Amino acid sequence: MKYYLAPMEGITGYIYRNSYEKFFHNIDKYFTPFIVPNTSRSLKTKELRDVLPENNEGINVVPQILTNDPEGFIITARKLQQLGYNEINLNLGCPAGTVVSKNRGSGFLAKREELDLFLNEIFKINDMKISIKTRIGKDSPEEFYELIKIYNKYPIEELIIHPRTQKDFYGNKPNLDVFRDATTLSVNPICYNGDIFTSSDYNKLIKDFPEVKTVMLGRGILGNPGLINEIKNHITIDKDILKEFHDEILNKYIELYNEDRNALFRMKELWGYMIYIFSDNKKYAKKIKKAEKLNCYNAAVSSLFRDQQIIKGAGLLSN
Repeated sequence: MKYYLAPMEGITGYIYRNSYEKFFHNIDKYFTPFIVPNTSRSLKTKELRDVLPENNEGINVVPQILTNDPEGFIITARKLQQLGYNEINLNLGCPAGTVVSKNRGSGFLAKREELDLFLNEIFKINDMKISIKTRIGKDSPEEFYELIKIYNKYPIEELIIHPRTQKDFYGNKPNLDVFRDATTLSVNPICYNGDIFTSSDYNKLIKDFPEVKTVMLGRGILGNPGLINEIKNHITIDKDILKEFHDEILNKYIELYNEDRNALFRMKELWGYMIYIFSDNKKYAKKIKKAEKLNCYNAAVSSLFRDQQIIKGAGLLSN
């Protein structure tokens, strides 16, 4: 089985990726938060920093592009190629309203004719691999049966399927009936993505889909960074390791921003996922959220680690 880390905007940047690799070392591919080609045709400072080779040493990184403009995609892909990347991922999955309103991400799925023309242009690149992360439609799961006909026309390195529609956002359950059809209909390799929050979620998926050889985890890893080790070796993450991992990320953010406020904002985003694996976590979550100074934040986090336990088998939204 191969394990991929999903791109999560604002969270899974190079600081998180490097920290994760240092402590857990079990991700086969890390996908970057999306890059949006712009009119100046150059990468923004933050985007460039995230993909610089010196910020991604020793890890297998795939940059992701979000656009419906083939020229912008190709120019950006070539820039990334110059940095040493040989695979690019196209984002056809982002459900955010601001993205969808511009017919990008999962919003592009509703424009099938334009999507086909777009793919026809970008697959003229024949010296780079292009993978796609997709939802199964914009409004209805039935859209997938037309989309897969389009995808099958192109040599997609991997089709990473999150079996929800844009309309679902993160509600409802992943549509495993459509995913089952995808496994037989797709001529390209498939990767499953969606709602693997615990080892039991993973085991159920693999029991139902023994043919799946690649899974992408996003919120599940953010919630429980020890999830893959739990899946592979049935070991619950050690509290001391999790604290060291947390401290590594915090210190790197402080170093990057050269002040506490932005670093705390990033850490609080992470705690929105990670808090669920702790016992009796609600009052600690409030303290962490309220902390505006680094010393208050550290005190709140230390008390959580001191007073509470990591619940065996827990994951995102567990309690």
